[in-house]
This record gives sequence, structure tokens and C-alpha cells, in this order.
Amino acid sequence: MRKNKVITTDEVLLTLCSSVTQVLAAAGNAQIAYSPMVQKIQKTFLRPDLGCFVLFDGGFSGLVIINFTSEAAMEIYRKYMMSMGMPESELAQFHTSDEVGNVMGELMNQIVGDFTNKVRVNLQTSINQSQPKMMAINKQVQILINTQLDQAQARRVTFSTPLHNIFYMELAMDKTEFIQLHDFEAAQDENVDDILANAHSAHQSQQAETAQAAADAADDDFLANLGL
Repeated sequence: MRKNKVITTDEVLLTLCSSVTQVLAAAGNAQIAYSPMVQKIQKTFLRPDLGCFVLFDGGFSGLVIINFTSEAAMEIYRKYMMSMGMPESELAQFHTSDEVGNVMGELMNQIVGDFTNKVRVNLQTSINQSQPKMMAINKQVQILINTQLDQAQARRVTFSTPLHNIFYMELAMDKTEFIQLHDFEAAQDENVDDILANAHSAHQSQQAETAQAAADAADDDFLANLGL
């Protein structure tokens, strides 16, 4: 008798870890590694210095949190922006700047987007994600999901950068198993580089629109001063 393949919560966690390393590698941060040891935790928190969370629901529900130390956030931010050709002199200097928060939020969005795509391809189910919320904080804040999870399970994974800076990912989700009843051919997976390229294009478009709006406002003020 054929034995059915079973995919558990911890294997879903490994999929998420893979999305973190692959997206960051495509964003100029190669050699990000995660610990082979995973912590079971009871509660999920945003922690200093820079925390971000995303909710997802659909085939199963859950919450993803990534907590960066200021050093880890700045290392990842700087390498990402310099990989896109931005001069080092134009980079933000502090993790509390809006630019760093926006870039890290964009990366978080791509990480969870890659994860939801892997879930669709490999688990044959669909989940939807919320917009990432990124904030600089100096105290830990507990994050709870409004909807009650079914036998909630929570895990924490430690990541390290090439410069030995640390950040943490926390996952809370339903206790669930996926049982493969028969073989299937997985659909074509989206390319991480394409996902990041699209996000970068959207980011540049938004910056251009903001700059144009500021220029138009300056022109209007100038004309108003002239009495025109």
C-alpha cells in the first residue's frame, strides 16, 4: 500500500525560511543563514530595534514577524540599495529613518509573497497576505491575531548575516497537516528576481510621482507669489 506524504507545520516553517534566504539573496544579501535549531514559543512579539509583521489567511491562517537589530537592518538595507546602484553617500544613516523602514517593509512584502506562491505551488492551496507593518520600536510589543487559530503553534528561528548580525523570525499558525493523496505536477514557480524587479519598479514609480507632486506644488507656490 502506498504511504501518503504528510507535510507538517515545521515543514511549512522551512518553506518560509527558504523564502527569507532566497529573497534576501536576490536583494544583494547572499549568505544569510538560519539556525538548524528552532524554538517553540507561546507568544509572538515585535522586538527592538525594527519589527515587521504580516497576517495571512485562506487555506490556513497565521502571522509572520521578523525582528531586526539595528545593525542587521542597516546591513541588509545598505547591501540592497547598493546592489541597485545607489551611491553609499546617499544612503540613510539610521535604522529609524523612513527610507530604511520603507525598504525593509518592501523586502518583507516580497518574502511573504514568495512564501504564499510556494504554498500555492507545493501545497495546492491559497493564502492571502496583509500589507506589512514595519516600525522602529524600543520595547517589545505582543502581537495577537483577532481570529482564533485552531490549536495555534508558534516557532522562532534565528538568522545571521555575513557580518554576524542577528535577526529573528516568528511564525504562528494553525496546527495543520497536508496529506498528499496522489502525485501531481507542480505549476511553474515565480522567479524571485522577477518579484523583486517588479517591486523595485513600483518603488521607483512611487518616488517619481512624489517628486513630481512636490515640483508641481513648488511651481504653484511660485506663481501664487507672483499673483498669477
